[in-house]
Amino acid sequence: MRSKQNKGDTLPNQYGRLVAPVSLEGEPEVLSRSEQTRNSRRFAVDLELSNHDVNCFECPKNGDCQLQSDAMAAGLFHTSFHGKRQPVGQIDHSNPFFDYDPAKCILCGRCSQVCHLRQGRNVLSLSGRGFATKMVAGYEGDFDSSMCESCGNCVSVCPTGALTAKVHQDYRKWETTQVKTTCPYCGTGCQINLVVKNRKIVDAEPANGVANKNLLCVKGKFASYKFVTSGERLKKPLIKRDGEFVPVSWSEAINYMAERFGTLKSQYGPDSLAGFACSRSTNEDNYVFQKMVRTAFGNNNVDNCARVCHAPSVHGLGITLGSGAMTNTIADITTDVDVILLIGSNTTEAHPVIGAQIRQAVQHGTKLIIIDPRNIDLVKNSTLHLQLKGGTNIALINAMMHVIIKEGLADEKFIAERTEGYEAMRDLVADYTPEKVAPICEVAPEDIVKAARMYALADKAPLIYCLGVTEHSFGTEGVMSMSNLAMLVGKVGRPGCGVNPLRGQNNVQGACDLGASPFDFPGYQKVGDPAVQAKFEAAWHTKLNDKIGLTETQALPAAQTGRIRGLYIFGEDPMATDPDTNDVRRDLENMDFLVVHDLFMTETAKYADVVLPGLSYAEKDGTFTNTERRVQRVRQAAKALGGVKVDYQVFSELATKMGYEMAYDSPSAIMDEIAQVVPSYGGINYERLEQNSGLQWPCRTLDDPGTPILHVDKFTRGKGLFKALPYQPPDELPDDQYPFLMATGRQLYQYNTRVMTDKTPGIDQLAGRSYIEMNTVDAQKMGIKDGDKVQVSSRRGTIQTYAAVADVVSVGSVFMTLHYHDGNANVLTNPHCDDIAIIPDYKVCAVKIEPVAAPVDSH
Repeated sequence: MRSKQNKGDTLPNQYGRLVAPVSLEGEPEVLSRSEQTRNSRRFAVDLELSNHDVNCFECPKNGDCQLQSDAMAAGLFHTSFHGKRQPVGQIDHSNPFFDYDPAKCILCGRCSQVCHLRQGRNVLSLSGRGFATKMVAGYEGDFDSSMCESCGNCVSVCPTGALTAKVHQDYRKWETTQVKTTCPYCGTGCQINLVVKNRKIVDAEPANGVANKNLLCVKGKFASYKFVTSGERLKKPLIKRDGEFVPVSWSEAINYMAERFGTLKSQYGPDSLAGFACSRSTNEDNYVFQKMVRTAFGNNNVDNCARVCHAPSVHGLGITLGSGAMTNTIADITTDVDVILLIGSNTTEAHPVIGAQIRQAVQHGTKLIIIDPRNIDLVKNSTLHLQLKGGTNIALINAMMHVIIKEGLADEKFIAERTEGYEAMRDLVADYTPEKVAPICEVAPEDIVKAARMYALADKAPLIYCLGVTEHSFGTEGVMSMSNLAMLVGKVGRPGCGVNPLRGQNNVQGACDLGASPFDFPGYQKVGDPAVQAKFEAAWHTKLNDKIGLTETQALPAAQTGRIRGLYIFGEDPMATDPDTNDVRRDLENMDFLVVHDLFMTETAKYADVVLPGLSYAEKDGTFTNTERRVQRVRQAAKALGGVKVDYQVFSELATKMGYEMAYDSPSAIMDEIAQVVPSYGGINYERLEQNSGLQWPCRTLDDPGTPILHVDKFTRGKGLFKALPYQPPDELPDDQYPFLMATGRQLYQYNTRVMTDKTPGIDQLAGRSYIEMNTVDAQKMGIKDGDKVQVSSRRGTIQTYAAVADVVSVGSVFMTLHYHDGNANVLTNPHCDDIAIIPDYKVCAVKIEPVAAPVDSH
């Protein structure tokens, strides 16, 4: 259809709409600026102005209002309709992030459309008829009492000042610029426009990224910038003297670190030092950090927080498929698919924008199968929910494969041509009948059969999983069972299919890609492989250690034996994130020399000998790699905090002081070096990234468009590998002393240890304290009511928190979020690790719960 902007003949119908005089075939011309269309448009705007002003000088959207712009374009400065204006309701201030002013609402319906069709929440709707029509939230009319998630997408699409972010009072559009960057929270890789006034970020708006399609969650929209300018930010290096931190210059801090690390290296050998990289920082920072550890420290004791979340994905998918990453794209697995199999992923809370896209898929006819111990939010959108007992994933998947093989639903051609190891797996699952597995998993055998059939018979059916699969003492086996199931029905290497782990942090994929691992050099090139060693020794011009290093979960306890003496922690907080907090405290207290490099004085930093201030994502340039392997730009939006060095320069200067000379002019120069040594990043540079919406690795050459779907014609390892995986009970199960099975996880409003989210006041208003979810049956037996204070104990420690009583969890199971220092769930969790990926078991922990004498009100 072509659009012309001149005169033409369109006819008004009986309702005043302009319509074509006859039905047209082919490519009609639409006349958008004829005299009639201009008059019709002017009349419509005039009607709107009968109940609204053209200029609302007190309105934050003044000068940025579409109604105002349309009125000016139509030459209207006041309405031609005179009479009494219709009464409107009071301004709704109940949401902590935005206000709703019905006087400025033109009832366009954009907010309700984005809430229903894009976000999938159905919170907003038009109520009433005629002049009494109004926009309402929920059943009671205000946002606070509704099911609103505070994503703010309605605010972003509102054309007037009806829905306005509270922070908009602090600026007008003409005072600001916008900088497009990548969100610093989960691994979705949402693109956001940071709104900048006088080099300070004052707001954030969604940008049209491939992964987020103009959507944001509450954290990306409202909590992505307050922490950047927080007064709690670290501003100068600190050295602990006589038990107190003393501010020092950068040169003094770096000289001191080089001396202390160098002395430990000389006295105890290079293997006595270790470093933890930062999955919230850029690819460039992480590459230089691991290079510093390998060259200046002289070992491979480098890791990142994937060790306590998705390390089993890296290992398990690497073993079975050849690449430890998501096989397909976010858009591909949420658009035009028949069935989504969602396992161990509370997507709407941990990856809210992907969760919204799953809701959209269901609205368009996709069937959703959920395998999860909790009655998560997406269950209401699902066709089938298998609420299995925690820790029984492998038994359930084996039973599904048993059904698929028995009923002849396996893809025999795919198996024969593209895989190996099938017979051993087939023989093992022959014994895993639904009837035998049902009591293990505590699900109905007929539901196992139904799930197996739905997944196998669907043409397009992606398998999506998250930490409910990985964070187990058999997490790597759990991931390999995901590969088994997908390969069994030939759903790998195809659009709308694949095995798709949702990575938890904004750049945990990139940190793994670029060598923050004791097993791998950048690009998953193996430590100890002579050819790989020779390659990196030539590239970095130094002899390298060929021994596999220690993981984070090995290096910390090694402090108590004297094996690890010095540790550099960049952007991690093990005192809050690692299991058995009391033992982590002993690890840190036994460390001879500890450096913590972060934005804030974290719980871990309090134990450090040196604390260094870091830069946030908004204060530097670089790249993040999201969960779908998409490398995207990060752009500096705010003036860097005065006196704080760029992070990669700190690593370079420390390495130089320790004897390995290293210096970079810019992040783009680091990416150029990455492209030289990492084949899968070989075609990625800043110039290309500026020209598109990101590149997905493998992207090997400068004319390579990237790889949306892995393993299309051939698996990275050649043939896909089936693994025979017997079910093993978890390391720790409930007993008479500790009768409840506890799992931990995320919730929507907070992120990790809250050092970023808790700097936004509205976040804590919605989710300000720890809690433990209990089933109503269990709570009633113990006399515990919703909001009561309770004491929770495991074999490792005791905490106090608040009861959240609802049937989200099954009888005998409980759930805690991982975010809070007060009521830290990791005081309780089990440090027993998976044998392959060395990941702790956060999903199965035996606890007991006792009421605390004085109940408090829930909020």
